[in-house]
Amino acid sequence: MNLIILGAPGAGKGTLSDALVKEMNIPKISTGDMLRKEVKDQTPLGLKAKEIMAKGALVSDEIINELLKNRVKQQDCKSGFMLDGFPRTINQALELDKIMKENAIKIDLVINLVVSEELIVKRLTNRRVCRKCGANFNLFSFPSKKAGICDFDGGELYQRADDNETTIRNRLTVYARDTQPLIDFYAKKGLLEDIVAEKGISDMVEKFNQIVAVKNNK
Repeated sequence: MNLIILGAPGAGKGTLSDALVKEMNIPKISTGDMLRKEVKDQTPLGLKAKEIMAKGALVSDEIINELLKNRVKQQDCKSGFMLDGFPRTINQALELDKIMKENAIKIDLVINLVVSEELIVKRLTNRRVCRKCGANFNLFSFPSKKAGICDFDGGELYQRADDNETTIRNRLTVYARDTQPLIDFYAKKGLLEDIVAEKGISDMVEKFNQIVAVKNNK
């Protein structure tokens, strides 16, 4: 099964997709992860993306599309994959259709995670990330056992530069403007299913499985 998981920053896309990777045994394709690797490696593409993301804006379609074209061709995607946070615009969706057609595959289901703006701001301003392994913690919902220290490798936990309220609200404004047409696009295709994602991962997975069960019985 090839999935798209949509949702605003902080809605839980990564959390849900990580859980589904284990349950469905298919890879997660996160544009955010791919971009952060480019930034970490200080590639020309990464340096350009870093400047854009620091302002809370979305990187260009050209950058994202180039990353995605290479990723879906890899062997681990042959049995299915999850797209985490992509596409985010109609142009990206149209480009994705082209990429899918070139590889003789299709999108089977689009999940849209619905979360209130205030909860997203609370989640992201309290997020902390391990400098060593990249694990995510949260000061109010998933704190580390020792303040400022990763439970897994003892690495230092830090707050990402873009996890401040001003930048977050700007990102949410951009997301709402650019992504609502995309939600409508997939709804018209009959692929979109909403999941209210405010209660935690077990609730999200349960709702996802219910959606898939219904889809498989049709």
